[in-house]
Amino acid sequence: MSERKVKNRWLIALGAVGIHISIGSVYAWSNFTGPLSEEFGWSASQVQLTFSIAILFLGLSAAFLGWFVEKYGPRVAGITAAIFFGIGVAGSGIAVSAGSLWMLYIFYGVLGGIGLGVGYIAPVSTLVKWFPDRRGLATGMAIMGFGFAAAIASPLMDFLINSVGIAATFYILGISYFVVMIGSSLYMSRPPEGWTPKGYDPDKETDTENQDLANLRAKEALKTKRFYYLWTMLFINVTCGIAVISAAKPLLEESVGVSTATAATLVGVMGVFNGLGRIGWASASDYIGRANTYITFFVLQIGLFLVLPWTTATWIFVIAFSIIYTCYGGGFATIPAFIGDLFGTKELGAIHGYILTAWAAAGLAGPIFAAWMKDTTGSYENSLIFFSGLFVIALVVSILTKVDEQKKRKALMNKEKTA
Repeated sequence: MSERKVKNRWLIALGAVGIHISIGSVYAWSNFTGPLSEEFGWSASQVQLTFSIAILFLGLSAAFLGWFVEKYGPRVAGITAAIFFGIGVAGSGIAVSAGSLWMLYIFYGVLGGIGLGVGYIAPVSTLVKWFPDRRGLATGMAIMGFGFAAAIASPLMDFLINSVGIAATFYILGISYFVVMIGSSLYMSRPPEGWTPKGYDPDKETDTENQDLANLRAKEALKTKRFYYLWTMLFINVTCGIAVISAAKPLLEESVGVSTATAATLVGVMGVFNGLGRIGWASASDYIGRANTYITFFVLQIGLFLVLPWTTATWIFVIAFSIIYTCYGGGFATIPAFIGDLFGTKELGAIHGYILTAWAAAGLAGPIFAAWMKDTTGSYENSLIFFSGLFVIALVVSILTKVDEQKKRKALMNKEKTA
């Protein structure tokens, strides 16, 4: 099929970035913590619960609405995400005007969270189908937008809150995100049946690590051990990563003794590596293989989490944390391509949604455990050694995944030779 008859896949990738930059603004939620606490007397934990609810519903909606993305396609799914997220953010302005914390939970947490989940998986599953030759790069670009979104949204939120107030900020952001997401969604579509990029021949890729191992439906994928290997790897990577990221500032102050202002600056700088890791590691996985990429994540982090409790040098701490940030972001960006390799693209959105329940679970488990260790032992540092142990488990699982994948590929090659 001629490429001139189909849409430009790079513009579809740009649309995916537009959706992810919009919904990724959830990572800048902390900008509202202080202003909402000051205006209504709500505690920081009450305000922060809004973010936790949003992440919880991101995971739940991604899991339970993956079938919706597969059935109705990325355009309808993207528009649906725009409606939910736009109403969720703009409706938060109504909640602020009414002074209602519960309305805030419902609008931003529940409705916004549903928009997050659908908006997260819809463009990713589409890009995997448009970029069979560069899956890691394609998904890395979109999910990089999610990682960098906070850097764009944070100063904008701060400016608007100080200029027009909290409620008006939510109205402006809600309408803006709605417009961007609608515009991005309208160009989204699946590639035509049988389409492949110019110069790409899937028949010549059967012996490569990134060739599809199978082409399963979501229900079939759930019956394989490979699915649970991926779930476990993502859960541990996110649990440990989000725990230390949520405690990065106090860790800097405790471990190396920097000032509060310096710690805040360093956390912002290191956060850039979250986005860089998404595009960098995902792109690298196109060449070294997904399983090898995850093995690298875990080998690096076993060592880094053991080093951090004993270091007093700021530069070592910053370098170690920056690498951890890249592995954290890279885990998110590499998993969709890994799913495509192991299960095919028939119902990739639904399978991706199920695996993202690991994110929802980790988003609750990681910070809670780190805070419990702090309260129990008086330091965040003790949790780092425990997390290093978890990465050993993740490393074993990643090796098992690679072995299982190689066995399956060998069986398929033998089957083709005898056919």
